Amino acid sequence: MIDAPGPWGTGPFTLSEGYSSLYNEVAIIGADPLNCVWLDTREDRTDKVVLTANTDHWNKERGPRLERVVFLNDIPPAEALDLVCTTEGQIDIVTEVSPADAEKVENSEYAKLVIMDSMRVLVGIINRGAEDAPLNDVRARKALNMAVDRARLVSEGFNGYAHESAGVIPQYAAGYPQDIEPYPHDPEEAKRLLQEAGWPEGRALKLATLTATEGIAEILADQLRQSLGMDVDVIVVPDEDVLAAQHALVEKVMPLPFDVLLFNWIDLSSDAPPAFMHGYLYGAGGAFRAGPPVEEFDALMDQFAKEIDAGRQTELSTRIDQFVYDEALSVFLVAPKALYAVNRNVDFVAHATTLELAETEVTEDHWSRRNGA
Repeated sequence: MIDAPGPWGTGPFTLSEGYSSLYNEVAIIGADPLNCVWLDTREDRTDKVVLTANTDHWNKERGPRLERVVFLNDIPPAEALDLVCTTEGQIDIVTEVSPADAEKVENSEYAKLVIMDSMRVLVGIINRGAEDAPLNDVRARKALNMAVDRARLVSEGFNGYAHESAGVIPQYAAGYPQDIEPYPHDPEEAKRLLQEAGWPEGRALKLATLTATEGIAEILADQLRQSLGMDVDVIVVPDEDVLAAQHALVEKVMPLPFDVLLFNWIDLSSDAPPAFMHGYLYGAGGAFRAGPPVEEFDALMDQFAKEIDAGRQTELSTRIDQFVYDEALSVFLVAPKALYAVNRNVDFVAHATTLELAETEVTEDHWSRRNGA
């Protein structure tokens, strides 16, 4: 946590003005050995945070190529998007542009849309520990996957700015199994499998979501109703209840109130996805595992954790993702793209994992150069 002005940092930039702090609290997954995760509770940042170029940075080839970067935290996202699209001199980059706003950026005289295949996935976490539904049966989990029309989800939910998912690893990342395709949209087979698994007559599926993905949840619920011929109850977790819900999911001491939880997850590296993505979702010590541990999965992860050869790690990543696909451990949905609205005279270099500005630079026509700023 940085809670005072700098300069701080030894990377391409140093924090020279303002601060940005993240507060959190611990959630215990296991006590012996101790296994815990930190849940965010509050963000505290100044209205303006300023980074200045670190001229002593060791990687001169990479950058920095900007003298100064200013983050304006007191401008609402909608206003920032409007400013980058209609003006110059105030906002140069807006992150996390909604697919619904992409056309506005593309039609702008001042901005361009930068699209990045990111290490992000949207999955349905399946509660394999549900007491009155057969979700620990692979047939039921495959039925849920076959009930989804991913092409429609990409089109209607993301305006085309997403990839259909087969497993957890996006198709452009290391370890993606090249010989698998997303589960087919096959309502008749889905109904057959669900009936074979013994889904109770008249029992509705409980689909939980946060407010940020409520619209996607409604599209998904409609697909499940049509494909499976069953009721689907959408449970929206209010923002003020998210922390308590996170504790319930992570600590695993009480029955979970959902069958499927619509969940956004990320990776911090595109080189070895299981270390962060699969481990959190399915591992015995995984914060977001919903249901009993899976011995075969944990055995593969043990091999992965001990492997230091990069090629062998990639092979194990493929085996792990193939396993979670074969077992349908989640409802695999889409890998959303990251969208940025960027001033036309800024050469912004996007990354699959984090926001980095070391390689970003401005052209001679940028307002700061024209104005001598």
